[in-house]
Amino acid sequence: MKGNSMTTYGYCRISTAKQNIDRQVRNILSSYPDAKIVKETYTGTKFQGRKELNKILKRVQANDTIVFDSVSRMSRTADEGFQLYQKLYDKGVNLVFLKEHYIDTATYKQAVNNQLEMTGTEVDVILKGINEYLMILAKKQIEIAFEQSEKEVQDLHQRTKEGIETARQAGKQIGQKKGATLTVKKAILSKQIILKHNKTFGGTLSDAETQTQAGISRNSLYLYKRELKEEIETTSGEIEEVIEKYNKLVETIQKKNN
Repeated sequence: MKGNSMTTYGYCRISTAKQNIDRQVRNILSSYPDAKIVKETYTGTKFQGRKELNKILKRVQANDTIVFDSVSRMSRTADEGFQLYQKLYDKGVNLVFLKEHYIDTATYKQAVNNQLEMTGTEVDVILKGINEYLMILAKKQIEIAFEQSEKEVQDLHQRTKEGIETARQAGKQIGQKKGATLTVKKAILSKQIILKHNKTFGGTLSDAETQTQAGISRNSLYLYKRELKEEIETTSGEIEEVIEKYNKLVETIQKKNN
């Protein structure tokens, strides 16, 4: 980037092939029509992580703006999200969250600028304490937003996990690929143990302990874990797709009423 020109990036991300990224793009462009849209998409059977976001982070400069449809698009974990927020804020980058405007960097800056001025008297001891308290409150709002976003993702995965387990107990085959042979009974029972007890899925057993509990080989354990992750992500994507369709329907109804 040359000179002092300011750039606005619109960052959009989906995590499964079944999701539609168009809604995020539309939301950003409706508020920031000149934004350079950068898309992070699900490719094949692998997640490409945050490659496109990392490219933005390498070239973004002070006074540039990054627009997200929501906090969840910036980070899936609260700690990572808050650290990145602070890093970009300190760099002078503007952050905008369309669904959580109350934690935009502009709001945070306002909290900083509205600090009480020192008087040069003993009262400054009290004023300094008030200013520090205001900053703590502002930071806490940001932390809470990222924590809430992370919790929503975890809740979605937990509901998906419970749905898969309920379907398995009812004898329904989940995630069966075309041309694949039916899963043997032992594999179904092993996956139930992994889903319920392995640390990867919120349980307490390590991989070695899970392997012993299920009576399977190490290769089988890793295979079943990978298949379970794919099933959970696929089902989560289907749920999120329904939510997106519902939001689109609500938007259409609101436009007609207006």
